[in-house]
Amino acid sequence: MNETQKSLIYLLSCPVNGITPDKARVQAMDLEKLYELAKSHSVQGAVCIALERAGIRNEKFYQAYKKAVRKNIFLDAERTAITADLEKQGIWYMPLKGSVLKDIYPENGMRQMADNDVLFDADKQYQVKDIMVAHGYTAESVGKSNHDVYIKPPVLNFELHTALFGEYNSEPLYKYYSGVKRLMQKNEGSDYGYHFSDEDFYVYITAHEWKHYNGSGTGIRSLLDCYVYCKVKGDDLDRDYITKQCRQLEITDFEQKRRQLAVKVFSSENLPELDEEENDMLMYYLTSGTYGTFENIVRKKLKTQNKLSFWIHSIFISRREMANSVPFTAKSPLLYPVGVIWRCARVVFRKQYKIKQTVRLVRKYGK
Repeated sequence: MNETQKSLIYLLSCPVNGITPDKARVQAMDLEKLYELAKSHSVQGAVCIALERAGIRNEKFYQAYKKAVRKNIFLDAERTAITADLEKQGIWYMPLKGSVLKDIYPENGMRQMADNDVLFDADKQYQVKDIMVAHGYTAESVGKSNHDVYIKPPVLNFELHTALFGEYNSEPLYKYYSGVKRLMQKNEGSDYGYHFSDEDFYVYITAHEWKHYNGSGTGIRSLLDCYVYCKVKGDDLDRDYITKQCRQLEITDFEQKRRQLAVKVFSSENLPELDEEENDMLMYYLTSGTYGTFENIVRKKLKTQNKLSFWIHSIFISRREMANSVPFTAKSPLLYPVGVIWRCARVVFRKQYKIKQTVRLVRKYGK
């Protein structure tokens, strides 16, 4: 672990624990490198708060923090307006992920949001589209996966989920959440708004994190989310229930190791000694960035496949994956070969850089 990574962990652990960072230690940090690392993990706001508590104002961090605060306010206001229309039209809904998590952090702007994630009644998909368009949003993607994407420049972005996981995700996750309504609790004073219990919310964010962790990877913000959630809610959580649900999702081992690592890493200002497995896990978080990396995907596949097998499986993907990538192929199995040609042509003509990157990574990690 390099000094910049150590500095990031230190400056994230301080504000979530009410600790004032040591000014001399902060002054010795390379803030340019620190900013680039924090940006790649979407945690500039939390670092800015730590810096300012140490008496240090850095303009890059400060502007990122102000932007995070403004965006959180805008996203909250838009979500309130849109869910009010969902209420009026009798469409059930449930806010997800960052819109809930940010409110348990000690200070606004400490947990940055990229978009508004909301689960809603899939039977009302096009009714919801009309609502979003009426609010000035452009429908960027509707009906192509388990979430629809709506944008309104310059900063507003909604991901409206018809399901928490798609058929192309691992079967335990998809199967468990296919009947998600059984887990939802109605909001007080609302006819159509819902929320998870604290335990079910924790299980969901763990399952969602596992999906990314097991694919392209996920960044240090996810580990910090786990720590803050357990710090705030931990004593009241029904651990037996959580363990039982994680067992059904086949993520028990991940949940335990990730939670133990989060507590170990962030519970004090001094990074404790980690064993080899913990260190490898932490470095995976630190090198993945907020949304993971394509390199992680290729490297993981090549652990179980040789080069030839990798290329065959990359071209001839499963029917479920094909339906997600090329939606019209879902109409008939006979369209699968057309989907293969379509995907290959799309990559050749639009994403030649990805071919070059994939070839380089296969040479690097392939057997």
